[in-house]
Amino acid sequence: MTDDREIDVVTYDVRGGVATVTMNRPDFRNAQNSAMTYALDRAFTDAVEDDDVKVILLAGAGKHFSAGHDIGTPGRDVDEHFENRAVLWWDHVRKTGGDQRFAREMEVYLGMCRRWREIPKPTIAVVQGACIAGGLMLSWVCDMIVASDDAFFSDPVVRMGIPGVEYFAHPWVLGPRRAKEILFTGQRFTAAQALDWGMINRVVPRSDLKTEARAMAEQIAEMPGFGLALTKKAVNQCEDVMGLRTGMDSVFGLHHFAHSHNAEVSADSLGGMNARSMKNSAAAPVHRAE
Repeated sequence: MTDDREIDVVTYDVRGGVATVTMNRPDFRNAQNSAMTYALDRAFTDAVEDDDVKVILLAGAGKHFSAGHDIGTPGRDVDEHFENRAVLWWDHVRKTGGDQRFAREMEVYLGMCRRWREIPKPTIAVVQGACIAGGLMLSWVCDMIVASDDAFFSDPVVRMGIPGVEYFAHPWVLGPRRAKEILFTGQRFTAAQALDWGMINRVVPRSDLKTEARAMAEQIAEMPGFGLALTKKAVNQCEDVMGLRTGMDSVFGLHHFAHSHNAEVSADSLGGMNARSMKNSAAAPVHRAE
């Protein structure tokens, strides 16, 4: 197993007007620790500031896109300090209790995802294998999602007694009834289902995933950059008029109430769940389309 200190947890490559940002913790299924989250922010910033970049691909190295937030690897680094800031709030480092958790999650989860959703260039998530919980957040902030036919998705955090991940886009990307189904059951769903439900744009064989995503990016890159930026802003604004942003704000409060409740009645704010128990619970059979 590779130590995070020996690798770049995010890699960045630009070719032909397309920037590829790749999560690079394959030994841990690209679980998102703080080092990765802030490295993603720096890579996205580089892509935005580079006038030659027209489209951004977000990918995950190895067999899986992302298994979600890091809740148990050796590289989990809650208390390290990072320079980037996504929201105007005091630093969570050296804080305790709800002060630490609320500030941290508003910064590295909800705040970062909102920041990346507003990137003024088209973004495409390139998803293979597992896209779980926090992995959903990273794919959902992208404008489009291209998935391999073996990709699977889930948000199992209700098992922790928590009503979904921090970037609560479920009703908008899935519709209310599907959102309730995947949250209530915690079951995985397939790429084919995600396509049928309108959550993703294309499903392709695993061997064709990178080629298909890049072809889409290159086609989009032929459009005027400012026109793309305005179009993206137009669609995002309409989503916000439909309640996306205010809905997330209200659910973020419920999310933290759940953390506090867990800390009162169980072993910790995660309801006694850890990386192993969450992985085992998520190993239920993929829910197949009829």
